[in-house]
Amino acid sequence: MCNLLKVRWTIVPQTPPQPWIVCGNCGGPKPFRASDKLRLNANGKRLDAWLIYKCLSCDKTWNRPLFERQTIRDIDPMTLDALQSNDRHWIRRHAFDIAALRHKATRIDTFAENDVDKATISVSPAWSLLEISFSVPTAASIRLDRLLASELGLSRTRLHALYGAGKLRLDPDRKDALRRPPKDGGQVIIDASGLPDREDIARYARGENVA
Repeated sequence: MCNLLKVRWTIVPQTPPQPWIVCGNCGGPKPFRASDKLRLNANGKRLDAWLIYKCLSCDKTWNRPLFERQTIRDIDPMTLDALQSNDRHWIRRHAFDIAALRHKATRIDTFAENDVDKATISVSPAWSLLEISFSVPTAASIRLDRLLASELGLSRTRLHALYGAGKLRLDPDRKDALRRPPKDGGQVIIDASGLPDREDIARYARGENVA
């Protein structure tokens, strides 16, 4: 298409989810934060791996199992290398895996703060459609409508009105999609034709200063 402004937003959450775990020192449930460190235990040809968390009140540690009694030869070589090198990116990806955390805690605090890196892929001088593609290396907790509102300078009310009028399309589009977090590989397409603040939206989308 020759009427597109295409941008890619890379969403990097700042704070991992914090599970509430019973703390032996504090005597009750407390929020625990991921420490960006692993604990490994090798027993013959088998390996245990835990992600280390610390109580926010007293620093007591909780070891969250990633796997236990895993045969070393069955572990993917890249995973094994990440474990042995304490790879921070690999650790953070698992620290943000809220679905796995839900097997260990009934209460989990999430945080909406994100760094958003914006890159322009292509732009037509006569563009009318804004296409935003998402790269989400680690799971984000922020709702899509909140993200778009803060990063495009639009109100959530207006975003929902654009969606209802068919001028904002989502891929994938599912029930309550605007209220769900953005997914890796997802897209938002906004028909900006006729919008009085089209150029401001473009500058916000590209990460440029808006006067």
